[in-house]
Amino acid sequence: MREDRRRHYDDGFRREALELIKAGAGKGVLAGRLAIPAYTARNWIRLYRSGGEEAVMGSNGSRRYDWETKAAAARDRVEGGMTKTEVMARYGVASVTALQRWCREYRAGGAEALRPRPKGRPKGARSKPKPKPTREQELAEQVAYLKAKVAYLEKLRALRANKSRDASEAPSSDCSQGRDTGSTIS
Repeated sequence: MREDRRRHYDDGFRREALELIKAGAGKGVLAGRLAIPAYTARNWIRLYRSGGEEAVMGSNGSRRYDWETKAAAARDRVEGGMTKTEVMARYGVASVTALQRWCREYRAGGAEALRPRPKGRPKGARSKPKPKPTREQELAEQVAYLKAKVAYLEKLRALRANKSRDASEAPSSDCSQGRDTGSTIS
């Protein structure tokens, strides 16, 4: 048995799989002989039946399909009762996953659900500039700022006064209790 190669299959490996598929091997035989998942074997057989050797050997690059192709393929699969392999062969779809997604979207929202959607952030998502404030709003903002500044300065003045009062009382209270503050009085 071969090593487990679930991620990457080179061209030689795919050619070997193609030979087995051409000989009529099913997904179980293909998966067992090549040590690949049964899902991959089934997909390769489906790709071979729908698109031939090129579909199995083809690159895994992304392909783009127009709206008409997506809608027709999904309609034939969902409403027409065609198999996935037949739909893939008829419309040249290279991926089962894409066809399954189209069918799911078609069932949920009809052919309009398959229309292309714009990419990225919506244009209206940016914040709009604030309108210029009126004279009254500017004055109200300035008054609020000045009130906050006065309150801050009053609090600061009170803290300084409290600190200086505590500082002037602290040495005399330490001396009266007989504590040594570390300072020498001459």
